[in-house]
Amino acid sequence: MATVNAYLSFNGNCEEAFNFYKSVFGGEFTTLQRFKDMPSEYKIPEEEGEKIMHIFYRFSKETCLMGCDSSSSMFGEAVIGDNFSLSVSVETDEECTRIFNALSQGGEVTMPLQKVFWGALFGSFTDRFGINWMISHEAPKA
Repeated sequence: MATVNAYLSFNGNCEEAFNFYKSVFGGEFTTLQRFKDMPSEYKIPEEEGEKIMHIFYRFSKETCLMGCDSSSSMFGEAVIGDNFSLSVSVETDEECTRIFNALSQGGEVTMPLQKVFWGALFGSFTDRFGINWMISHEAPKA
């Protein structure tokens, strides 16, 4: 079964925003990764090392928010009002591929579906209606 949650992008204040959300809703950050923690083949300017590459914040059994800071070297500035995606997490690679191919049809792929360094099958696109999507299947940790 697929789950859908919001993924928010910020221009350097992701950590501040998520700390604020946590102060309102409670809950826990289950993942907080910084750009400096990426594998060395990804070249990030030193001044962006402390920015948030990915944060996962669960504030209820059913709901989470995810987010990141934009990196000038990777994605460019986040455009306020267009700085969110719907993130779909699925249970199998096959379901990931099926949903990615179906939803992206007629849209614009921004990252082809592929295995990524954090161990997931992941891809992103803007659908034909202008909605940003991220689709992923993360294999269970052994």
